Amino acid sequence: MAEKRDYYETLNVSRNASDAELKSAYRKLALKYHPDRNPDDKAAEENFKEAAEAYEVLRDPKKRQIYDQYGHQGLSGSGFSGFGGFEDIFSSFGDIFEDFFGFSSRGGGSSRSRVQRGSDLRYDLNLTFEQAAFGAETKVDLEKAETCATCEGRGAKPGTQPETCPQCRGTGQVGRSQGFFTIRTTCHQCRGAGQIITQPCPDCHGHGQVRVRKTVSVKIPAGVDNGSRLRLSNEGEAGAQGGPPGDLYVFIHVEPHHFFKRDDTNIICQIPISFVQAALGDTIQVPTLEEEEKLEIPKGTQYGDVFRLAGKGIPSLRSGRRGDEIVQVTVKTPTHLNKKQEDLLREFAKIEESKLGKRLKNFLKNGASRAN
Repeated sequence: MAEKRDYYETLNVSRNASDAELKSAYRKLALKYHPDRNPDDKAAEENFKEAAEAYEVLRDPKKRQIYDQYGHQGLSGSGFSGFGGFEDIFSSFGDIFEDFFGFSSRGGGSSRSRVQRGSDLRYDLNLTFEQAAFGAETKVDLEKAETCATCEGRGAKPGTQPETCPQCRGTGQVGRSQGFFTIRTTCHQCRGAGQIITQPCPDCHGHGQVRVRKTVSVKIPAGVDNGSRLRLSNEGEAGAQGGPPGDLYVFIHVEPHHFFKRDDTNIICQIPISFVQAALGDTIQVPTLEEEEKLEIPKGTQYGDVFRLAGKGIPSLRSGRRGDEIVQVTVKTPTHLNKKQEDLLREFAKIEESKLGKRLKNFLKNGASRAN
């Protein structure tokens, strides 16, 4: 059998190391050689067990005194013969591993009820086009879990305490040996809690939480768009064992507008005008998101021409600066003309035809001259 290394050498500490120094040294080695981090690594397994054995002795004042005086031989006479396997280590250092790793490694040691953050909630909110553009404040009704006020989330009837689970003895897990390793599963009797509530709270029936309906005020910032998401901190489900609540995520769905279309912070609309207005020009009233605005239509406006009303669009979520309203004109062809209107249009057409004839002749004449 190989000779055991000196425990101080194993932990790489001096012989007068303090308890804090011993714990810190062991923590580094446990993290480095932990079997979950080194699967199928026999050397890491041996180093892990060696460090655990050294720390088990040196952290105990009586064992440390015996070791300092008589070495390994003195300990064998005291009844300590090291650890048989991982299970012994995790059972001895359950609280230590919980401090190191944030959980009881492999289910060993004491199963403390750990704080858990509550689940997040989702709410889908429909907004009108105007509410999304200018913002709003609305209220939403939710059904969610909150910490039971009667038992303060403990689940037990006030004045009583949970009992240690007899099946797992408070570890929250039960194990079965399979060769060198021990396979651990969640205890079916306490469902991993390590405790059994024999006298449950009359309001939450031992769950520590109750379902409630709550009205939450939601402030919608100006400029949100379809698909925007708002987060309301701590408005989700209550956390377990006094843990913080989750968040509420509000997903925005914007109803389409009957007149405007949105393009980022700009809004777009189409305005019909008569061909007389297009030809002669006019001042028209154009709807905006707030009130009507005057728009100057210049002479000779063509179908599809675009005009812009600055600052009449939607505020930017980042800067608050408003976009523009983009107005596209469509020229409407008149229908159901009376005889006088038709005569006037025919007269107009003759004049236009005469002008077109002169332009065409000049074009042909100029083109022929350039050709020669």
